[in-house]
Amino acid sequence: MPITPRTLSGFKDRLPKEAYAKSLMIKTIMASFEKFGFAPIETPHLEYAEILTKQGSDEIEKEIYKFFDHGNREVALRFDLTVPLARFLAQHKNEVGIPFKRYCIGNVFRGERAQKGRYREFTQCDFDFLGTNSIYSDAEIILVIYQTLSDLGLNNFTISINNRKIFNGLCRHLGIFDKTSDILRIIDKIEKIGIDSTKEELKSKVGLDEQNINFLAEFLLRKNLDSKQLLDELKEYAKLNNELENGILELTNIYEILTTLIPTQNFKIDLSIARGLGYYTGIVYETTLNDLKELGSVCSGGRYDNLISTFSNENISGVGASIGLDRLLAGLESLNLIKLQNPADAILIPLSNLTYCYKVAQELRDNGLNIEVYPEIIKPKKSFQYANNKNYKWVIVIGDDEKNKQKYTLKDMISGQQETINLESLVKKLKQ
Repeated sequence: MPITPRTLSGFKDRLPKEAYAKSLMIKTIMASFEKFGFAPIETPHLEYAEILTKQGSDEIEKEIYKFFDHGNREVALRFDLTVPLARFLAQHKNEVGIPFKRYCIGNVFRGERAQKGRYREFTQCDFDFLGTNSIYSDAEIILVIYQTLSDLGLNNFTISINNRKIFNGLCRHLGIFDKTSDILRIIDKIEKIGIDSTKEELKSKVGLDEQNINFLAEFLLRKNLDSKQLLDELKEYAKLNNELENGILELTNIYEILTTLIPTQNFKIDLSIARGLGYYTGIVYETTLNDLKELGSVCSGGRYDNLISTFSNENISGVGASIGLDRLLAGLESLNLIKLQNPADAILIPLSNLTYCYKVAQELRDNGLNIEVYPEIIKPKKSFQYANNKNYKWVIVIGDDEKNKQKYTLKDMISGQQETINLESLVKKLKQ
């Protein structure tokens, strides 16, 4: 019996046009990263399980794909690109030097519930600045987010910024610091489950009393305040403890830096931004498309000063962010900002001499064009149908090279118009 072809839930095939659109996005993103001097690295999909599980939260650990390999070693598929980065830096810091700016683009795996734009295998684009405590390195990561989304043709997005020190200091003041991680994981879901469900989970899962729950809710969800007003209100909390004071100061500084560098409509201070992963220690941020808020964050990250301490006694600070490429691709498609197209500029259809046809195709490629050749000489109706199915705008028809040397028929498949044209004019037309 033949095996039924099917894909696992949460995994997907990409047809050529979608895969090509994704590859074009990656090229744009890489170019954006490199504008700021970030260099590429690669890390394996598979790591020793202990490397990943020691840094992931309890919730993340439930989603990690773990198994024993042929050597009976417990291994796991990476759930993000940040933990492998810490392992990479602990091994290679003397080779790459400090400070170190890197980007890494690759697939990660999480056994979570699949939904639109959210898969169990997905591509992340990470960029990180390691080995500096400068607030300008935090600001630069946000600048890269702004630059990258702008380069992708987006302008209606918001980067929401907070600081973990503020929340940690608040929990310390309330005497619930030992429950900070559990509280953060619930607060991180506030946009998905709403304030009422958040309050209920803080009560049932963490055991907070009504007074602390209401205090946290009031603190986190301050409505009708712009970022400047919010920061002004926070000043009264700075006296509660040093951690709160430091967090408020850092948040204020980064706001003041960003107001001179990017449009204020593209970022805001939001005290409800938590980031559920346990390794964040300072500035954190999430980016949403204002026209598709239901899609969730398309780029998030923050500072993680203590991450490398898992692998080394040396403490190297780090700050970075990750673009969820598949989710962002789904968003761009919904906004009609992704044009699904062919990698080739035109298709060349032979009528008589395939060898000559391939020679012409190579001449066009040598002039900087991407050209596909239909590989058989058949009735034009069938080859033109092939061109239609692949949504080609331009079809080049090559006849007998002796009778019509260096003259080609160029057909516009949208308008139906065609013309006889020489090589030089053909190149110019296809490059317009």
